[in-house]
Amino acid sequence: MFESLTDKLSSALRNLRGVGQLSEANMAAALAEVRTALLAADVHFKVVGDFVARVQTKCVGQEVLKGVAPGQQVVKIINDELVALLGQGTTDLSPKRPLKILMVGLHGSGKTTSTAKLGKLLKKRGSRPFVIGADIYRPAAIDQLEILAKQEELGFYSDRATKDVPALGAAGLAAAQAANADCIIFDTAGRLQIDTDLIEEVKKLRARVQPDEVLLVADGALGQEAVNVAKAFHDALQLTGLILTKLDGDTRGGAALSIKSVTGVPIKFIGTGEKTGDFETFYPDRLASRILGMGDVVSLVEKAQENIDQKEAEKMAEKLKKADFDLEDFLSQMQQVKKMGSMQSIMGMIPGMSGMQLPAGADKQMARTEAIIRSMTKQERRKPQILDGSRRKRIADGAGVKIADVNQLMKQFDQMRQMMRMMKGGGDKKMMRQLEAMQARGGKGGFPGGGFRR
Repeated sequence: MFESLTDKLSSALRNLRGVGQLSEANMAAALAEVRTALLAADVHFKVVGDFVARVQTKCVGQEVLKGVAPGQQVVKIINDELVALLGQGTTDLSPKRPLKILMVGLHGSGKTTSTAKLGKLLKKRGSRPFVIGADIYRPAAIDQLEILAKQEELGFYSDRATKDVPALGAAGLAAAQAANADCIIFDTAGRLQIDTDLIEEVKKLRARVQPDEVLLVADGALGQEAVNVAKAFHDALQLTGLILTKLDGDTRGGAALSIKSVTGVPIKFIGTGEKTGDFETFYPDRLASRILGMGDVVSLVEKAQENIDQKEAEKMAEKLKKADFDLEDFLSQMQQVKKMGSMQSIMGMIPGMSGMQLPAGADKQMARTEAIIRSMTKQERRKPQILDGSRRKRIADGAGVKIADVNQLMKQFDQMRQMMRMMKGGGDKKMMRQLEAMQARGGKGGFPGGGFRR
């Protein structure tokens, strides 16, 4: 998320190392780079100007605290200003129940998927969500929402025969109330661009169902165009919040950093992937930390708590302690990690590692490793020492890989088990020498897919 912006901001702040006191002279070059980085990220030029001016005012003349590098002080000031820019605190949904939410946005912004994602999130919080497909122009959108609702066990209603959107909304509201739902989400139609018909239709639906929240789903990859879309919808419908989608892709960050300042509408949720679980409450302070390369430990812990079975984790810890770890255990751990998201997204939450890039195809390598282990029998996973040549050929054929790939996996697994035995026997120094030797070979001794780069 925002890797390019993170790299450029980090580069700008490195120039302040060794400075005894922050002044206009030594801040000028660094702030010029910060300005360039923000503009390259497609942040609104006025927002950039105001941001840099505030940072400069707070930085210049500050005494560098003893034991604190000047760059660290500037990072703290920039972090505070980023949080202010993104919106102080968290802005959650109205506590009113039943809660009626109207989802609006352009075609292709991820509105239908976000409707199901929001429903899943609210269900996880203990609510009884119900989704209503009100996009009468795209039967595929209704089908998609129905499939996702069934998958996530959400209430669902639509009417493929009607062309009267307000009537459809009213009928859906009645169905939700009859089902005793306490969160009712309306998925509306979108267009490729804002037009009068689109706005009028949503206005009529809003008047009919009287929603408590009107959320605009905006494509975070659009940059300034997303800000313009948000402004137009807000002028017409008085939005209560925003959902930024596609923040897992090639997102420069301009929309997230500009949209609150320009529209005054808070960002409430962000979409970070294609799966229904890739949806988060928006925390300005956490996103600011990620942008500055400081990671996001709180979100990482929350994801772990949500996706990793505590009893399984304790059982695994005991096995590691006894150096009794087999391929069956390794497969189980891979599956738990996958629930937390992509390897790169997890790296982005670890302080000091958010600027590092995994090799291209690291997640595919992980999937290949999983396929190899799945091609083994349970006995082979639990006793990998029985894997002779003929068994390895069968496993390679079953996984669609070369025998060399199976051999490489087994070599890495043996190295890992040796390290565990050394740790159990107190051979820490020997283990460190082996780790250093692996790193000298290019850092390719780990699972899966080799080392990483900055």
